[in-house]
Amino acid sequence: MSNSKWEDGVRKVVPYVPGEQPKDTNIIKLNTNENPYPPAPEVRDILDSFDESRMRLYPAPDAAVLTEAIAERYGVSPEQVFVGVGSDDVISMAFLTFFNSGKPVFFPDITYSFYDVWADVYRIPYETKPLRDDLTIDPEDYKKPNGGIIFPNPNAPTGILESVDMIEDIVKANPDSVVMIDEAYIDFGGESCLPLTEKYENLLVIQTFSKSRSMAGMRIGFAIGSKKLIKYMNDVKFSINSYTMNTVTQLCGAAAVKNEKYFRESVDRIIATRENTKKILADMGFTFPDSKSNFIFAKPPCKSAEYLFNELKKRKIFVRWWDKPVIRDYMRITIGTDAEMDEFIKAVREVIAE
Repeated sequence: MSNSKWEDGVRKVVPYVPGEQPKDTNIIKLNTNENPYPPAPEVRDILDSFDESRMRLYPAPDAAVLTEAIAERYGVSPEQVFVGVGSDDVISMAFLTFFNSGKPVFFPDITYSFYDVWADVYRIPYETKPLRDDLTIDPEDYKKPNGGIIFPNPNAPTGILESVDMIEDIVKANPDSVVMIDEAYIDFGGESCLPLTEKYENLLVIQTFSKSRSMAGMRIGFAIGSKKLIKYMNDVKFSINSYTMNTVTQLCGAAAVKNEKYFRESVDRIIATRENTKKILADMGFTFPDSKSNFIFAKPPCKSAEYLFNELKKRKIFVRWWDKPVIRDYMRITIGTDAEMDEFIKAVREVIAE
C-alpha cells in the first residue's frame, strides 16, 4: 500500500520494548524486576472493603489521600509530592514540563531505555554520555551546558549505585537546569538523595511502588521536589488529564505506604536472596557489578548470555537480555523467591555443563 498523505503528519517514534510478559503462568519470571512477594496486607483489606458504588464517581484529581501518606512517610509537605500512574507517567510528565529549553538533555548511554523514547516523542534534543569502563557514571560529562539531566540510581540495567556526594556534585554544577534522579531501586540497599531536595530547588527525585512495595500492577509512582517544581508539574498534568489515578489505587497506595514494618521485611528478604545469589554466581565464574537493586547484571563464564537466555527460556525461566553494544554479553536476572532462585541456579548449572 502506498504512503497516504495524512501519514506525513504522523509523529513516528520507535517505541519502548518492555520485558516479555508470558501468558503461561507455569514459569519462573525473572525478567521485569517485579517483587516476588505480595503487597502489604492492608492492600487486601482495602480491596475487600471497597464500596463499588464509588466507581461511578471521578477520583480525587489531587490524589490527596495518597499524596499526604507519601508526604508523611518521607517527611515533606504534600505540596512537595507529585503522584502519577507509575514512575513512567511521572517521568514522562517531568520531561514534558521541564525539558523545553532547546538544549540537549543528558543521560547515560547505558540506562533505562525509555528516556530516549520520551525525548523522541516530545521532540526533545538529547545526548547520551558513555559510562566508564567499570560501568559507572563520569560526573564530568554532566557539567556542560544542557537542557536537563536524568539518570537512575541505582542505574538500570547495571544495578550500580552512585554516591549521594557524586549526585550533589552534578546538581550543584547545574543550577540552570532540572536534574532528575530516578530512584526506582533505591530501597534495595542505596542511600536516597531525597534530603538534597531541601537544598536544591532544581532537583526532582522519582520513586515507584512497583518494585519495593510489590504494586507494579496498580501503577503508582511519585516525585518529590521543591514546591515550585511540583506546582509546575501539576499545572501541566491538570491541563492534560486531571483524573489519572483511580480511587482504589489511591486508597491501596496510601494503605501500603503506612506499613513500614512489612515494607522493610519484604525488602530485607530480597536483599538477602540477592546477596546469596551473588555468591553462588561468583563461585560459578559469573562476573557482575555490585548490584544494589533487586536484580543482578551478570556475564556468564563460558556460554554466551544470548545462549543462556534462550536455553533458560526453553526451561520456562525468563531473564532479560539485550542485543546491544557493550551489554550484549550480560543478562539481567531479577531476584525472585529463594525457591525460584534455586531453580534458576539449577537450570544454569545444567546449561553450562552441556
